[in-house]
Amino acid sequence: METFIIYLKLGFQHITDLQGYDHILFIMALCASFTLEDWKKVLILISCFTLGHTFSLAASVLRIINLPSSIIEFLIPLTIIITCLHNVINIKEKNNIYKKSILWEIGSVLFFGLIHGLGFSNYLKSLIGKNSSIITELLSFNIGLEIGQILIISFIFFILTILRLNLNIKKTYLNIGLSMLVLGLTLPILISKWIF
Repeated sequence: METFIIYLKLGFQHITDLQGYDHILFIMALCASFTLEDWKKVLILISCFTLGHTFSLAASVLRIINLPSSIIEFLIPLTIIITCLHNVINIKEKNNIYKKSILWEIGSVLFFGLIHGLGFSNYLKSLIGKNSSIITELLSFNIGLEIGQILIISFIFFILTILRLNLNIKKTYLNIGLSMLVLGLTLPILISKWIF
């Protein structure tokens, strides 16, 4: 039980640490095209994201996947930019496209979770070391991440709801504004991690 609590706290601290803000930027981009009324859809998507990085963390810690960190560090901001662009491109037909693209949303978030999980892998590998069983550590670390993500989502929706209701800002403008803000914050990261 002590190991579970330790890794739970590590997962929570890792996601809420502002030095690892690329993960927070991804969550902001993910939330941009939704409102508080869509919270179930967002929880499904963020759980798929967690599932994706659980698989890649496990594969990396078990030495099944071993990609150069430079590639992963480049792909992480790329996933954020793709999410932002998807938000903005699909605004006009959002009602029609959402019904058609839910599988794309789930698939892309799951895939992006795999990439982000590889970003966590070096950190987690150094913690776990060569333990024969990593199930407890991985499970508790990812539960901590999930709790942190849900808190971040709650905060984002709180701010978006206040803006929408008190300042009467349309959902479309919030989507564009938040997506462009995240895009602007992510582009310098992408350029600094450029591999080509």
